[in-house]
Amino acid sequence: MLVVFLAAGCRIWPFGGASGVEEGIASWYGNEYHGRLTASGEVFNQEAMTAAHKELPFGTIVKVTNLRNRRTVVVRINDRGPFIRGRIIDLSRGAARELNMLHDGIVPVRVEVLQWGTGARR
Repeated sequence: MLVVFLAAGCRIWPFGGASGVEEGIASWYGNEYHGRLTASGEVFNQEAMTAAHKELPFGTIVKVTNLRNRRTVVVRINDRGPFIRGRIIDLSRGAARELNMLHDGIVPVRVEVLQWGTGARR
């Protein structure tokens, strides 16, 4: 059956299985990367509602819930990362502010896919 998917040009994304939900640790990034190009080819804006993920296609829209305080934010995946073991998503400074995690730096989160992106670079 895998051959059928590959032959049809479909992509199989392992993220959260069929549910599209993942839990783990989030971190955030900002000043150091502000104005630089992201892996998707767009300029990083630390105040935009964006995030980096290791495998979700660029353009994917996800809801991120801070499991400590239940605050949520909706972000678009436009970069790759995080590259620190055990972390599942790297949020822009603006998104981290909405989750009230700037001071802590890292928090446990739930990431839920709302809309799958195409993975295409801009």
